[in-house]
Amino acid sequence: MARQGRREWSMAKETDSIRQEFDHCFVVCAYKESPYIGACIESLKGQGVPARVVVSTSTPNGRLAALCEKQGVPLFIREGQSGLAADWNFALKAAPADFVTIAHQDDIYHRDYLEKMREYAWRAKNPILLFTDYAELRGGVAVEDNRLLRVKRKINAVLKRPAFWGSRFVRRRSLAVGNAICCPSVCIHKARFPDFAFDASFICALDWDAWSRLADEQGEFIYIPEILMCHRIHEESETTRLIANGARFSEDLAILSRYWPGPVARFIMGRYKASAKSNEGTL
Repeated sequence: MARQGRREWSMAKETDSIRQEFDHCFVVCAYKESPYIGACIESLKGQGVPARVVVSTSTPNGRLAALCEKQGVPLFIREGQSGLAADWNFALKAAPADFVTIAHQDDIYHRDYLEKMREYAWRAKNPILLFTDYAELRGGVAVEDNRLLRVKRKINAVLKRPAFWGSRFVRRRSLAVGNAICCPSVCIHKARFPDFAFDASFICALDWDAWSRLADEQGEFIYIPEILMCHRIHEESETTRLIANGARFSEDLAILSRYWPGPVARFIMGRYKASAKSNEGTL
């Protein structure tokens, strides 16, 4: 009983700290010379409340260095071969804050993103992560409604209710039918999980794997049902390339198999493949 009391006191103390100050940092994970990263950084610096922004990369170049200097944004460089998990793990550690959003260099964040994160974090008791609804950015146009987005919103709908934020059963059931969490919208409570790392054995589904593991922890998954960022869909994106070569689907099937018997996992995978065509420009 004494140990339980100490744990509850520690969680209450952490909640009070969150309410006093929402210590957050955006870290832009940069790769080579993206033509979109400047707009991404500008959207982060243009938040309605003061925002801390840093950039991390394993592919340093003069253009990126000049951009960071112009924007007054610190640049952290990782030595070694590029890899998605290694780059994201480095980015997470580089961000000097309790809450971290790993911003994707091609995406745009709405002005209210950070303010909403702070508002919902204050409402929570013990947040693990927060995530938002999103739009797709296609050819410079924000697409707020298509079949894939509607499916994801239905999956996430139950997590709109604060009563279910802390339910491990509910979030595991949501993750059992697909990855409806938009990765670049996620804000991780890094201070609670200082040793958390993305799994380098995955090359595409590492975000789904991460949320699946974090879903087993005590605390809250908080869904903000507002479109607070735009995720760019284009032919050169890593997701599109991985869909084309089939790597994504073998990893997705492996994660579905954590939750379902083989035949059921394969059936869901068939439906998931159809919805993924949205990333190729069709429905």
